Amino acid sequence: MRAPSSVIKQQFLKKWIMGLQVFGSAKQNMSILERKKAIRLSADIALASTRDGRTCWSRALIANASKEDDSKVLVQHLLAPESERLKKASTGLVMDNKRVRCKKILKRSCCIKRVRKGAPQVVLAKSIAKRMVMRRTQVLKSLVPGGEFMDDISLIEETLDYIVSLRAQVDVMRNLAKATEAVNGK
Repeated sequence: MRAPSSVIKQQFLKKWIMGLQVFGSAKQNMSILERKKAIRLSADIALASTRDGRTCWSRALIANASKEDDSKVLVQHLLAPESERLKKASTGLVMDNKRVRCKKILKRSCCIKRVRKGAPQVVLAKSIAKRMVMRRTQVLKSLVPGGEFMDDISLIEETLDYIVSLRAQVDVMRNLAKATEAVNGK
């Protein structure tokens, strides 16, 4: 069950501001690139933490952020109480993915496809369609964090959840930008 969009937005905003405060207090004079990285990293971790590690993409974002030395402090600060549980879940993700990959290899090796000689046009159309679907699936797997380790059904479910979360993130950032413009009198 997905949380309502307003709840996701509130949780994201709260955690994003905390993340920005952590970066702001850690370093006073930041370059533009460092600010960009800090904003993106804190937004990613805040977005992932709103899902409480219930989704594969959120665990993948947290796992990727935990690898870098710069972002470990931020991850620990934003995920303080649930940090250990989410880290364990993200390491378990790797084991589950190996299992999924093994099943795929087994399916491919056991299935021998037989092509009928009577309908070459149908076979050609099916193979073209199958290649297109596979190509688009690979693109989708590269876009969703942790997607390269998901089966097709899970990929679609995770993508839908990721899109809802990204929409909430964009809405919060837009509203914050509008509020900043209104305060500055532009």
